[in-house]
Amino acid sequence: MSIEETVIRCKKCGYQFEDNVACSQERQPCPNCGSSLRNISVHIKESITISSEIKATVIGVERNSLLLQTVIVSEGKSKEGLLIKAVTIPWYAIIGLIENDPNTIFQISPEKWEEIIAGAYTEAGFDKVILTPRSGDLGRDIIAIKKGIGTIRVIDQVKAYKPGHLVTANDVRALMGVLQTDGVSKGFLTTTSDFAPRIKDDPLIQPFIPQRLELINGKKLKRRLQELGKTKKIA
Repeated sequence: MSIEETVIRCKKCGYQFEDNVACSQERQPCPNCGSSLRNISVHIKESITISSEIKATVIGVERNSLLLQTVIVSEGKSKEGLLIKAVTIPWYAIIGLIENDPNTIFQISPEKWEEIIAGAYTEAGFDKVILTPRSGDLGRDIIAIKKGIGTIRVIDQVKAYKPGHLVTANDVRALMGVLQTDGVSKGFLTTTSDFAPRIKDDPLIQPFIPQRLELINGKKLKRRLQELGKTKKIA
């Protein structure tokens, strides 16, 4: 968009007039030197206006770029999957993005969610974290091992669902079957959405909660990630 600007000055001394006075029909003397001679110049400026829609698009591009960044650092493979050594700076940045805009959790791919949660176990202090392959994972997306007086082995199954897509009792029972056969201390079923109503009252599921099984819905997931994200400051 072009903007026209008129500048009127006294030809003799260079004094700049206000437009409403200098452009009147009765030319007034210059208050500085008394001259009635004028220099009139017109300047045309180009102005670029960015609409809110364009700004939103730019922000969206930056967000999408961040969500594609690598969030974990591996240190080789085991027979069960990829060994996770640490998280990257984008891991923390994505946690911050989720804190500022909770709907971000629904824009992250299932594969990326598995990586983010694997990184969360690393940040929580587990000694060994394994991200299992996408196929043939036997219902275990993440395996995390904590060593101490004894060894604790937990598994996490991640379901990146959209709002309204609930995890069913059958989904939970399937994970319980893995708990019985894999030598697991405890299992987690983590979803970005929520669980079906009264799922914790199911007579087959209830005895496992919370000692052997924990259900993490979207709200609890965000809280856990935000707590872990505060443990390190990004310069």
